[in-house]
Amino acid sequence: MRRLLFAGLVLAVAGQAPAIAQTTNSGTDKFAQLETMLPTPNSYRTASGAPGTDYWQQRADYDIKVTLDDAKQALTGRETITYTNLSPDALPYLWVQLDQNIYEKNSIANATQVGQLQDKMTFQAVDGMMSGFDGGFKIESVTGKDGRALHTVTNNTMMRIDLPTPLLPRQAVSFQVKWHYNITDQYKQGGRSGFEYFEADKNYLYEMAQFYPRMAVYSDNQGWQHKQFLGNGEFTLPFGDYKVSITAPADHIVGATGTLQNAAQVLTGTQQKRWEQAKSATKPVLIVSQDEAVKNESSRATGTKTWTFAAKNVRDFAWASSRKFIWDAMQIKQDGKPVMCMSYYPKEGNPLWGQYSTQVVAHTIKTYSKYTIPYAYPVAISVHGPVGGMEYPMLCFNGGRPEKDGTYSQQVKYGMISVIIHEVGHNFFPMIINSDERQWTWMDEGLNSFVQFLTEQEWERNYPSRRGEPRNIAAYMATADNLQSPIMINSESALQFGNNAYGKPATALNILRETVMGRELFDYAFKTYAQRWAYKHPTPADLFRTMEDASAVDLDWFWRGWFYTTEHTDIALESVKSYNASTRNPQVENARLQQQKAAAPQSITAQRNATDIPKTLVDEKPELKDFYNNYDPLAVTPADQQRYTAMLGTLTPEQQQRLGDSQSNFYELSLRNVGGLVMPVIVQMTFADNTQEIQTIPAEIWRKNNAQVTKVIVTKKPVISFVIDPFQQTADTDLSNNAFPRQPAASRFELFEQQRPQAQPNPMQQLKATASPMQKLEQKPVGSGQ
Repeated sequence: MRRLLFAGLVLAVAGQAPAIAQTTNSGTDKFAQLETMLPTPNSYRTASGAPGTDYWQQRADYDIKVTLDDAKQALTGRETITYTNLSPDALPYLWVQLDQNIYEKNSIANATQVGQLQDKMTFQAVDGMMSGFDGGFKIESVTGKDGRALHTVTNNTMMRIDLPTPLLPRQAVSFQVKWHYNITDQYKQGGRSGFEYFEADKNYLYEMAQFYPRMAVYSDNQGWQHKQFLGNGEFTLPFGDYKVSITAPADHIVGATGTLQNAAQVLTGTQQKRWEQAKSATKPVLIVSQDEAVKNESSRATGTKTWTFAAKNVRDFAWASSRKFIWDAMQIKQDGKPVMCMSYYPKEGNPLWGQYSTQVVAHTIKTYSKYTIPYAYPVAISVHGPVGGMEYPMLCFNGGRPEKDGTYSQQVKYGMISVIIHEVGHNFFPMIINSDERQWTWMDEGLNSFVQFLTEQEWERNYPSRRGEPRNIAAYMATADNLQSPIMINSESALQFGNNAYGKPATALNILRETVMGRELFDYAFKTYAQRWAYKHPTPADLFRTMEDASAVDLDWFWRGWFYTTEHTDIALESVKSYNASTRNPQVENARLQQQKAAAPQSITAQRNATDIPKTLVDEKPELKDFYNNYDPLAVTPADQQRYTAMLGTLTPEQQQRLGDSQSNFYELSLRNVGGLVMPVIVQMTFADNTQEIQTIPAEIWRKNNAQVTKVIVTKKPVISFVIDPFQQTADTDLSNNAFPRQPAASRFELFEQQRPQAQPNPMQQLKATASPMQKLEQKPVGSGQ
């Protein structure tokens, strides 16, 4: 422990003397502003992050008719697209997305797939390599309103339609497309839609999306967004109104984006009555029960039914169809508007789906509306089928299936709840706040994963969220740079896609909320972004600028580090120096030094000399002693006391009181930024009386030296330990250098016999195996009856 002359210490702390202040900047200035990297503000997109006075976006309206062939697993369709040019540009051609073409044998996606052969491979993997599946859109015709064929050019997943005359600003054009295609088998071809075949009852369940040629986006910031669909970068689409008629087998139940227009023609009287009951129910009402769905599985009714749906101001449309569907619904009010929350699922989904799905849908709509904007669509639907998780306006596909005996693991339960929250949440990002998924996956997946985390935590205390907590992303951020990509990278080029586009941006936003900005500032700014860009096309710059504009927090350092680099958080507490202020009183200070001297350990040499050298020469010859053999340098002399009294006479009463205060403790913390990512420094101090205090030092502590700084902390009580980031809220990748004195990292190892692991029954199965016959009779799956 060191003592400092009090007056000198006051000057150093208050004036930031050169001994403490460090102005050397190592490498790139991490606090440089982002303006040179962001697009120049203009009348379309302002410097504040808001849409400008001249902001515009295109519109596409659809009238679609499709027929499902349940015998051949094929779809035929025709559509009329009305495209309105609200840009200031004349358009000589239009671009249409043909996303089903990813399944063509010669598609870019297939040609660029990489992989390796293994010594042992599954039949499914080999089937995928050898598949002779005839996929992709088969475009039969593209004609104008007058029925004449339009010239088209197809480039993989994009089709250019050449117009007879350029489409001028404020004009609209209508054209018709006829097509058909073979529906993908989800378990063979994969993808975001397709069918599942149930061998036991010889039935199919269809989840249909990207099923029609769709308009690409033409925008102020990049013109046509016609990057090829390769599998990861999802879909960028304009808003419009939809009318969709779906012809399916007469015994199928169909759910879709939008509201059903012809309920009297396709629903039974009982189903319509139950629908009305659902409008005032406090828990889901079964429109089609499990018993009815099981009976329907073997019906094989002849003929077809056509279900017609309408949706306003949406960017896409999806639907599902099967004779296996159980269907439940419950209406909630969101900001005074009714929202019908619904689920469609086969009996294989129970008891999980009947118990949880629609309740999760309702909870998601309420929670997301609180953090973003009020949900304004009339329905929100969750469908269980072969697609593990995929989102569309008002409807999403979700996985999570219990065992055949109805039991399920904790992982399956929470996995199902999380995927429903995530996919329903996509109604907000990007279905309403309509970012460019083809370019920036993180703008929909990352933002959505963040609000998913908030929603999970409001579902259940200590919900086991997979993404959002900083400690969960630390291992990824600690991986080598060549195994990572910056968040700001094209969707198709990202490495470790889930961590890059989902986990890291979700964690970054959580850190902004909890550690950098605080909840009040963050929540207001984030809601402002959602309000500004609802039903519009935001870019990353619009988000970055809005978050700063609405909070008065300079976040350029944060966006730069977290989104533009692969740096990680590793702040090391290298050393702590302890000081106490000197009182300058010789009586006090000399007594303290005498105590230190008495308490100092005797050197090993002195200890051994006490035995090996019985007498020194001076001991044997006392005449060799002089004044200094009896002199005590720590003894207080009258001269010392006189100097002290004279010094006091030069000080004010306030300075005298401060000088006499020997209770303050001064600590100099040496901090090193090992990981390169500048972050706030959270310091937990444990005092000698075992109480604790936390100080949060803003990230700007690194602004003059990005690599190493020292920080002086003054306390009234002596500190026995310092810990950096005690609650692991900055995603620090190395906790071993966070404490002083050093603390061993908590870990353990487990001994085991080398053997092949065997599948263990889940806890529900174990309990079921030991249940009494009466208990087994009492068990009844949720959703089995009305």
